[in-house]
Amino acid sequence: MRDAYHDELDALTGRLVEMTRLVRSAISRATTALLDSDLQLAESVISQDEEVDRIFSEIEASIFGLMATQQPVAVDLRVVIAALRMGTDLERMGDLAEHVAKVARLRHPESAIPAEVRATIVEMGQIAERLVTKAGSCIASRDVDAALELEDDDDAMDKLHRRLFKVLMAPDWKHGVEPAIDVTLIGRYYERYADHAVRVARDVVYLVTGTRSPDAADLADLA
Repeated sequence: MRDAYHDELDALTGRLVEMTRLVRSAISRATTALLDSDLQLAESVISQDEEVDRIFSEIEASIFGLMATQQPVAVDLRVVIAALRMGTDLERMGDLAEHVAKVARLRHPESAIPAEVRATIVEMGQIAERLVTKAGSCIASRDVDAALELEDDDDAMDKLHRRLFKVLMAPDWKHGVEPAIDVTLIGRYYERYADHAVRVARDVVYLVTGTRSPDAADLADLA
């Protein structure tokens, strides 16, 4: 019975890693759809978000079952708490990738990305992919040092987010209100995607050490 219990705990890790793979693919394809105005690719991101939701539902059901039947304590309790939090953040990351794809779909056949900010969006997409890849590796390895390194990549994303606003607020912005709104929303989606990846990494730290990184409260208000 206890072997089955620990197998179920280990299975949570596998499901979480699979979620990181799915949301990494989603943000990669959403970025491409956005930049290339690729309607078919955007639709695939939107439709495949259901798979992320399905896995998260499995994680929730497994955790609630473990809590009800096994009453985990100590490290095992941290595992189920952290898994639920990480699953929630990864599910939200999938939603944010879907939001990017929906902007691409909304503006098709035109591009939602003016030339002035194209390079910045490319960089934001690359950082988002790097963050979730590292987060997945941290979940699998429970590497605290690697988890803490995600903060630096998140700082890079924040800088790019600020860069977008400088372009939007510049006197020579010539694209009007609608593209400005699109770019504002897109920038926010990437910035929040990165923040959720950092939260996943911080939950790895909590899982291993029982404590949270010093700046954990900074992300406490994320939806």
